[in-house]
This record gives sequence, structure tokens and C-alpha cells, in this order.
Amino acid sequence: MSEFKMPHKRYRREDENESNSDDEYVPYVPVRERKKQELLRLGRLSKLKEESGKVKSSSDEFDDDETEGQVWGRKSNISLLDQHTELKKLAEAKKESEMEKQLKEEEKILESVAEKKALMGVAELAKGIQYDDPIKTSWTAPRYILAMPEERHENVRLKLRILVEGEEIPPPLKSFREMKLNKGIMAGLSQKGIKKPTPIQVQGIPTVLSGRDMIGIAFTGSGKTLVFVLPLLMFCLEQEIKLPFKPNEGPYGLIICPSRELAKQTFDIINHYMTYLERSNYPRLRSCLAIGGIPVFESLDVIKRGVHIMVATPGRLMDMLDKKMINLEVCRYLCMDEADRMIDMGFEEDVRTIFSFFQGQRQTLLFSATMPKKIQNFARSALVKPITINVGRAGAASMNVIQEVEYVKQEAKVVYLLECLKKTTPPVLIFAEKKQDVDAIHEYLLLKGVEAVAIHGGKDQEERSKSVDAFRKGQKDVLVATDVASKGLDFEEIQHVINYDMPDDVENYVHRIGRTGRSGKTGIATTFINKANDESVLLDLKHLLIEARQKVPLFLSELESENEKYLQLGDERGCSYCGGLGHRITDCPKLEAIQTKQASNIGRRDYLATSAADY
Repeated sequence: MSEFKMPHKRYRREDENESNSDDEYVPYVPVRERKKQELLRLGRLSKLKEESGKVKSSSDEFDDDETEGQVWGRKSNISLLDQHTELKKLAEAKKESEMEKQLKEEEKILESVAEKKALMGVAELAKGIQYDDPIKTSWTAPRYILAMPEERHENVRLKLRILVEGEEIPPPLKSFREMKLNKGIMAGLSQKGIKKPTPIQVQGIPTVLSGRDMIGIAFTGSGKTLVFVLPLLMFCLEQEIKLPFKPNEGPYGLIICPSRELAKQTFDIINHYMTYLERSNYPRLRSCLAIGGIPVFESLDVIKRGVHIMVATPGRLMDMLDKKMINLEVCRYLCMDEADRMIDMGFEEDVRTIFSFFQGQRQTLLFSATMPKKIQNFARSALVKPITINVGRAGAASMNVIQEVEYVKQEAKVVYLLECLKKTTPPVLIFAEKKQDVDAIHEYLLLKGVEAVAIHGGKDQEERSKSVDAFRKGQKDVLVATDVASKGLDFEEIQHVINYDMPDDVENYVHRIGRTGRSGKTGIATTFINKANDESVLLDLKHLLIEARQKVPLFLSELESENEKYLQLGDERGCSYCGGLGHRITDCPKLEAIQTKQASNIGRRDYLATSAADY
């Protein structure tokens, strides 16, 4: 039927253009007939749309009105005003709120910056090797704990504020005895005065002993090191008893740290427990330290006898693997301490290369006090059914630290340092961003008769080690350092940390102030700020102080951002890229700096790195 006819009236044919058909309309058509015509036309259009999947651009308005036509057909007895109100409500419901738009935009940004390449070895990626099940171990929790209901475990986690994500989570254990640690390790713990586990250890040690991959996030000074050291010692002891290590065999466990000082500290902790294991008549375990600045032959001497545990920094480890000084054939345990800092510092490709030297499945553990969502999602690609254990918010400052922020002019900072040193008794730690500032502060303090030492990346390793040891033993009162001393270093009795300048990244601030207020003790952190500081960093600092229930100085509380209303949006507080609380990912200065750097590198060609054949 090509045409629809009524007596004395001619209507537009379905296949005619609107432009041609306009002059053929009769000036007046009764309302009832017009309504019938409208409904028929709409019905036909929708059928055509279903059949062809393509509709003329002119039919867009009919599309929008299709539901209206149906409403008129069904509710012809309802007034137009009521119908208009109903349609208005429908239109409003479809409108996206500002908040939803912001969330969608953030998801897009997070997706665009997410690493597409998994954190796995090249060979595993090429062959498509994937491990579905975690490594099996001989350890099990005590029977009476396993017999307890899941509610008991949940109550323990709730009481200790432990947040856990993952499948088949092992039960939390509230004492070292329940963890079935041997008498040698127990003796080492009691010598250090450690009587009961901290929250991260309550859930973390059973998880690692069960052979599970894990991401551990807890505030600074919460005892993360023991979570990966004690299970590793247990595993190595089991291996040595069953089948002693031959010369040049090993390591079984590998611990990677971002800085030399942190690697040295971890190595010393391992040796402490190894000494107590030997005293308890257990077989002797061997560990080696592979860091830049110390001779390689010291490490090789241990490796030749067969090594159980290796603690290393990425650079030296890569060098030794490339030169085939060591191999990871029997390595089944990998721990990355301060993992997010390592990826941030540009060691990501190195880590990927190190992964390619493994010959089989390994248990992988990642630890840090600050681990933004972006790094967590990326890290999960390297893990098998991981368990994420979170004590407090990732990136939150320790509640045991009293944070004081003071406005000090740039030229008055050095002089004001002496005033600040009077707040507490020594030892005191002073942080500065630049190496020349560290040297200037060190020189000034020595001139004023203060017993001070300094460390930064420009000094050689021997001098750095001597300075840290002298400060640790209490021979020196003040240690002045760049951020090399801010990651993971543990100095006993430090009551005061001074930030000579506010770092550009709030995560570094959290790590710096975390050198005090450790193991349940309280400490003070004083930070100097002035007009030279970036506003976004100061906003992050302001919200960090509010979260930790600290006093916010007036000059900080007056700072307001345009996007303040979005800060509590969604599940994630603040920025999901860098962890700052004072901005969202849409305004992240760190992300902006990285994107600017990448953009400036586009189109640049390294002519020296390519051969003539490439042109």
C-alpha cells in the first residue's frame, strides 16, 4: 500500500521527500485524523528502522517522539499539560549529573594511563604462560583456628582495622606461637623485645606462609619487613634441611629494595635472625647483599658457597644477571619492598627484565606505605590470585606523628633550623630536596657546633654507610639527608623529623615523616613551607592533616580549590593516580608533568643510538 487516503484528502506518501511533500498538504485536517496519521507514520518508521538499521537524518525528531506518540495513543484522555510534566521528568532522569560526568572522565583518564603491558617476564608474555594456582607450601594454620567460624576471623580483622581483598584468605593469627615459628626465630624476636605481632603481621605472615601472592599496604613503622623476612627464613630452612644447597646454587629468595640504605638495613635484619637460628642448632643459612658502591667479589664469595637469600637494588642485580654471575633457576620467592617507589623511580623496565630470568612460578610479594590505585592495578598483573592487605588508607600518614607546619621565609630557613632542633632531644633527622641544600645545612650545623652527618646520592657508598652507622649508634645527633633516607629506613629513638622544604610529591612527605613515631612510639614532624611551594601540594598537605586530625594552620586552611566538591566522590578519596587528597586525577600535577615530558619527547630522534642502515 503506497498511499493512505481519506475522502477529499491527500496525504504524504511514505517514500516521498519532506521537501517535495510539503506543498501537497491540505491546509486543514481534523485533529483526530492528524493523530491517526502521526501514529501510522511513526509505526512504519520504526519498522523500517528495525529492518534496515539505518534511518534518514530527518527522522531523528520522529525517533525522539516515538515514545511520545505511544503515550498519546495510550493516554488520549490525559491533558497535554500532564503529559508535558511526565515527559519533562523522563528527560531529567536521562540527564547525567555533574558528579557522574566527573567519575566517567576519571575512569577514562585512569584507563588511558594504565599500563597495557603486564608486569611479567618477556618469555612468559611471548609464550602466553599464565599461572592459575598459588604455590603450595607445607605450612597450615593450627587446627583449632581452622575450626573456628569465619565470623571470628572477621571480628579480629575489624578490631585491628585490617581490610582484606582476595579469595580463600588464610585466618588472622594473634600470636607468633600460632604462626608455628621455630624456636630460633622466637629467640631473635624476644631479643628485639617483640612480644606480639602488629596488625599487618597478624594477617600478613599467615598469608605468606600459605604460599599466597600478596600486596601489603600499611603505615610507616608498622613492621612490614618481618612479614616477608620471617616466612622466607622458614622456607629456606625447610629447603636446607631437606636438601642442602650446593656451591653456586641459589638464591631461593630475592628481596629488591629501591635504595642502598634500605637494602643494607633489610640485610642486617635477616642476619640477626640467621644468627639466632644457628645458635638454636639449625643448619647455617647464607645471605648476600648486592648493591652499588660495594665490591662485587664480596657478593660472589657467598654465592660460590651457595646462597639462600639475596637482598639487592635493581641496578646491581641487573648487572650481575647480565654477566651471568648469578641465576634465578631455583628462586621461588620474590619480594619488592617500597614497590610503588621503585616503579615511580623508573625501575619498571628493570623489574620486567628481572622477571624474565625466573625459570618457573614464584611467590611474589609487594609492600609499601603508599600505593595508589594505578600501581595496585598494574602490580596485580604480576601476581597469581593475590591477597591485598590494607591497614589504614594507602598513603595515609602515621597517627603516631604530631605534624606541625610552619610558614618560614626562604632566607630564614637555615637560621630557624637551630630553633627547631631545641624542640626535642637528639637524634633528629633533617630532610631537604636538593643535594646542595643538604651540604649547606650540614656545613652550617657543624659551624654551630652540632654533631651532624649528611647523606645524599652524590656521596660515595662508604661515606654514606659510615654516616648512617654513626647516626644509628648515637655517635652523631643529627642526620641531614635527601629522600634516599626517607624510604623504609628505621632509626630507633628518633623523636623529631624536620622537613627543610616540602617535597613536590605528598607521598614523599608521608615517607619522610614516617621515620619517627615508629613501633607505637610518638614523634614530631616539623615542615617549613612558604610561597615557593606549589598550591596543589599544599592542598594535598591540608587534607592529609585533616585526615590525621592534626592542627591545620590558618594560611593552609584558607586555601580552597575549585574542585573541592569532588574530593569525596566515588570509592576513591582524592587522586587515584598519585594518592594526593587535595585534588582529583583530572587535576593531577604529577600526571600532567609526565604527559608533558612524554609529549616533548615525541618526534625527537636519537641519531647516535641508531645505525646508518636505519635511515
